[in-house]
Amino acid sequence: QVQLVESGGGLVQAGGSLRLSCAASGRLFSGYTVGWFRQAPGLEREFVAAISWGGSSAYYADSVKGRFTISRDNAKNTVYLQMNSLKPEDPAVYYCARGGRSWFTGSDATTYDYWGQGTQVTVSS
Repeated sequence: QVQLVESGGGLVQAGGSLRLSCAASGRLFSGYTVGWFRQAPGLEREFVAAISWGGSSAYYADSVKGRFTISRDNAKNTVYLQMNSLKPEDPAVYYCARGGRSWFTGSDATTYDYWGQGTQVTVSS
């Protein structure tokens, strides 16, 4: 069964850090861009970051640029999102998703096919 499983969410104080992980079953990520998205209550799902298959290219939403870093370990079929300097506007459910084989498949969620169940990030002020 094809699966993406996110982990690493939790409660952190503003200014703190969290590292999210997204583990894929089998070779689901092999050759594909992977992205992170987030969705806060009452808001639409928004793009956060994406990384190319080889890991040499990354793209970030302006709201997280300079604070978040996306990376991947293809040997472990895992993609990470290091979140530093967390702000009160960052809380959301964070999702990872598989994009396309080419770079850059974009920030539109409709271009991503497989999704994880999400992990909650909460930031206290």
